[in-house]
Amino acid sequence: MKQVTVPFLVMLAKVLSGATVRWVDCEPDTCQRVYFANHTSHLDALVLWASLPKPIRALTRPVAAADYWQGGPVRRYMAKSFNALLIDRTKIKVHNSPIDMMIRSIGDTESLIVFPEGGRNHQPEMRPFKSGLFYLAKKRPDLELVPVYIDNLNRVMPKGQFLPVPLLSCISIGAPIWLESGEKKGSFLNRARQAVLDMKDGSDAES
Repeated sequence: MKQVTVPFLVMLAKVLSGATVRWVDCEPDTCQRVYFANHTSHLDALVLWASLPKPIRALTRPVAAADYWQGGPVRRYMAKSFNALLIDRTKIKVHNSPIDMMIRSIGDTESLIVFPEGGRNHQPEMRPFKSGLFYLAKKRPDLELVPVYIDNLNRVMPKGQFLPVPLLSCISIGAPIWLESGEKKGSFLNRARQAVLDMKDGSDAES
């Protein structure tokens, strides 16, 4: 059944979003990466995952909120189909943090899609990044951290709407960054956020 569902989800995501993908100073690769992106829509995880080339998509797990993707049998089935790593934000414990769950889940082969702003942001300006990306980079310094800017998906799936509205969107994927030796948390998070904003500026310049 999954062999049928996954291609259908990929096609559906591409049709609904009309997403074009720009790789800027970065090439598609199956090496272990953390794709970190801005977050404005419930469709962000699915559309970004669907936009990756098939060999990469097969090794990439979107990190998503359990309270949304477990909200009914259809969402649960979809989340299982695109291999989402669901985080229950009500059961976070020191000895079983989301970062530890992510590291365990990917082993030495899989990649992640994360949204460092936390919840969806409906404001024009991207919010400051939460600390999770820093600790992920600190615990797994070998991972490539790849900035992604997703444009226009908040209009495809407006807040409060049940059905998406097909529109054109753009996904810009930039050059990897890493946590530098001795770099402080605040400095790193600001640099990572700016890397995503740089993808937005490049997309705006081409439009």
